[in-house]
Amino acid sequence: MSAENPELPARISQVLGESAEVAEQYGRVLATVPAEGWVAALTAARDGLGADFLDWLTAVDELDVGYLVAAFVCATEDRAAGLGRARGLILRTRVPKSADGRARLATATGVYRGAAWHERETFEMFGIDFEGHPDLKPLLLPDGFEGHPLRKDFVLASRVAKAWPGAKEPGESEHHAASPGRRRMLPPGVPGEEWLKPYRPDAPAPAEHASPAGDPEAEAGA
Repeated sequence: MSAENPELPARISQVLGESAEVAEQYGRVLATVPAEGWVAALTAARDGLGADFLDWLTAVDELDVGYLVAAFVCATEDRAAGLGRARGLILRTRVPKSADGRARLATATGVYRGAAWHERETFEMFGIDFEGHPDLKPLLLPDGFEGHPLRKDFVLASRVAKAWPGAKEPGESEHHAASPGRRRMLPPGVPGEEWLKPYRPDAPAPAEHASPAGDPEAEAGA
């Protein structure tokens, strides 16, 4: 983006204000703003840069740091001193977590009506409350579903019920024990080894399934 318009990052910084941190990554311009200036930054991007379309809005769980909320906004037409037609900007902000993992951020629906769907999804998947949203309720998950699946502390039920099936070494599969000398690596979403029941071929058979005829001590006692 900057190769075609090297003045654009400076222009974005000017429009968004001194509190915005503007950087370039992989051909995109990213602007990080404080949470209290989230709506103001979106409004400035729309009115000052011509970003009249919100493509998506989502979040990332950064654990103790909180949540990183990001939105991609772009321009649908050329405008003087604007982004340029079909060019966009990623706006980001960080919001802290409360003790129960929830967070709060002002809704963007007053700036972009299309944010309503995306904020409902983000609310459902992360537990971020978008204050002022006109209809903040679950969108995708079944009725009665508990938890927020895109949080990094969310336990994946499929990994609790069944051990991770992927091979870890050449020729190793779920039917082989983990290589000795290497710590067992758990997949994301699994809280700990105590939740799993991995296959261990060297483990003794349970007593109720042991054959009396094959037990040397039983035969000696007989």
